[in-house]
Amino acid sequence: MTKDFSFGSPLPSLTHLDQQGQAQMVDVSAKAATVRRAIAAGRVRMLPETFAAIQSGNAPKGDVLGTARLAGIMAAKQTAQLIPLCHSLPLQKVEVQILPDADLPGYQIQAEVKTKSETGVEMEALTAVSVAALTLYDMAKALEKSIRIETICLVSKSGGKSGDYISETASSETASDAQASS
Repeated sequence: MTKDFSFGSPLPSLTHLDQQGQAQMVDVSAKAATVRRAIAAGRVRMLPETFAAIQSGNAPKGDVLGTARLAGIMAAKQTAQLIPLCHSLPLQKVEVQILPDADLPGYQIQAEVKTKSETGVEMEALTAVSVAALTLYDMAKALEKSIRIETICLVSKSGGKSGDYISETASSETASDAQASS
């Protein structure tokens, strides 16, 4: 029995599926190499005591933020080994920032990834944020098991056939954060 899930409108084509519905790596060989950039963000929320310990450098495992930042950079470079259908890309820039946010309390994480290639770097930026957040958790779990990783999302991307993208959610959160701090 075949089900029709079109609900009256055509579904967008899924580039990672072939004619038979099998997973495939997208052929990007005919695309022009252009500058591609993506920014992803997330946050890690914790108890005020945990936040204070990390800020003062009193975490049992050592440099929590430095280790998490380095893990994020390394993860971006390994994205094709982690996500099955991602292309291996020559990354020209990977920057991971982990900023304290006493209002959470916790940390805001942002990753920017840049390349000149035939395909984008959204997955690399998202992977960098995810692994930085997981590493922050790992480095601080002796202090608190209830640390929460939240709101990992693509903030923006530029370059390529589909054009630029800016997240409405991320833009409004950034705007409200800026208003709250002024």
